[in-house]
Amino acid sequence: MEKKEFNDILNFAVEREEEAIKFYQDLQDMVQFKEKQELMKEFEAIERSHIVVLENIREKTFVDLYSPPVEVQNLAISDYLVEVPPTENMSFQDILITAMKREEKANKLYSDLAERTTDEGIRTLFLKLASEESKHKLYFEKLYDEFVLTEN
Repeated sequence: MEKKEFNDILNFAVEREEEAIKFYQDLQDMVQFKEKQELMKEFEAIERSHIVVLENIREKTFVDLYSPPVEVQNLAISDYLVEVPPTENMSFQDILITAMKREEKANKLYSDLAERTTDEGIRTLFLKLASEESKHKLYFEKLYDEFVLTEN
């Protein structure tokens, strides 16, 4: 894989994270209650941290590129949930569903891109990015399990 190609892929991934940041910023303006706004700020901070991870990958460039991606547990909670459109009256449950679905789509994007390339380095990079998105989805699934599914 050429360095330009490598950087183009990382730039693409950073753009997706920037879109996610914008999404959570927009939600902060939409939601009515302070605690929901704070939660959206936390999600925005998580997306910002994804950019840091991507930039760290860029700094390493080809070092560790060919090591396999980390296997991430999938609770599959989001598999059975319907995405809800963002509104100002979103419940905590709706916010978590939206977050899970966004991470699920990001994982699918990178997984699909990995399947479409014949370059093993690019494939591994996409699989690593998909793994990162799986970690984020798992974080939201655990919150959902703890605060929504276990409510009495």
